[in-house]
Amino acid sequence: MAAEIITDTQSTDDPVDAVFALHRGGKMEVRATVPVRDADDLSLAYTPGVARVCTAIAEKPELVNDYTWKANTVAVVTDGTAVLGLGDIGPEASLPVMEGKAILFKQFAGVDAVPIALACTEVDEIVETVVRMAPSFGGVNLEDISAPRCFEIEKQLQERLDIPVFHDDQHGTAIVTTAALWNAAKVTGREIGDLRAVISGAGAAGIAIAKMLVAAGIGDVAVCDRRGVVYEGRGDLTDAKAEIAALTNRTGRKGSLVDALNGADVFIGVSGGTVPEEAVATMAPGCFIFAMANPTPEIHPEVAHRYAAVVATGRSDFPNQINNVLAFPGIFAGALSVRASRISEGMKLAAAKALAGVVADELTPQKVIPSPFDERVAPAVTRAVADAAKAEGLARA
Repeated sequence: MAAEIITDTQSTDDPVDAVFALHRGGKMEVRATVPVRDADDLSLAYTPGVARVCTAIAEKPELVNDYTWKANTVAVVTDGTAVLGLGDIGPEASLPVMEGKAILFKQFAGVDAVPIALACTEVDEIVETVVRMAPSFGGVNLEDISAPRCFEIEKQLQERLDIPVFHDDQHGTAIVTTAALWNAAKVTGREIGDLRAVISGAGAAGIAIAKMLVAAGIGDVAVCDRRGVVYEGRGDLTDAKAEIAALTNRTGRKGSLVDALNGADVFIGVSGGTVPEEAVATMAPGCFIFAMANPTPEIHPEVAHRYAAVVATGRSDFPNQINNVLAFPGIFAGALSVRASRISEGMKLAAAKALAGVVADELTPQKVIPSPFDERVAPAVTRAVADAAKAEGLARA
């Protein structure tokens, strides 16, 4: 059934109507940062004055970062193929999400962002399009592009551009998940190196989480897709899954997700579906359950709390929300502040550590990750990312 469209005469008391009312006309606009009140203002902001700035940039290209919006502006790019839990709904239908992402950049970290929905889905077409428009932006946030294409698109753009390129569905999720897991271990008196994790979902988020957990020193982690555990030698693996198989599953597990959960210390869900309670009951005592599918977690918190010491979801109406907004605004703010040429693995780990540290002195099983509205988050992540970029020689300012 098509969504009901709100009219000007409808009440906004109903939540659905209120959503349409809020979105009417879009959620953002472009505003000038300088006044144009008279001929003198016009001569400075536009011709003839602007020609002097153009000439200076032509002679010294790096001045574009000082005299245009480039240094603090991110392109939020999608092809509309993996939008939230809605799937392949196309570029036009993705725009409300991209606008939402853009206003979060501004609200939480003061970074300007422009939503760009592309009417193409081939890897080469997307890469070429983004490369051609890159001179206008200081960074590129890839969003809601389906796997496995998203891996190759990000890889090629990182190779061809000298500005940060970051696929938030992968790395933002991984950063926040890793921060929460560090704190879950701390609040229960454990070490991340002693934990065995199982990830349900071998798409963009699942693979990125697995890579970051390995980098963070997880004891072991197994990634599961629809056919079960991803392991070396399984004949149906994509390149991305083959790569993660080589990095994970040190104990050589095979079989289904249910099989992998037996005795596991951590469940991380980024796939949807429902995990049977009987399988949850086989996990190790004092386990952690991060069931992040929206709107329906793979394991409902009511069930999870029967077995787990720490429970997290992707929803805002339960404690411990794993929300990407905790990561991406500060990550880009930090990278842009030092004009980093890219966002490295070290910068991502630094962001995760900073995020975990925000609530390090306030930990409880119901608070292993800050609220998205905690005003300490973006500054802490920004500083950590900027410092890591400098330490790795990636900063240019």
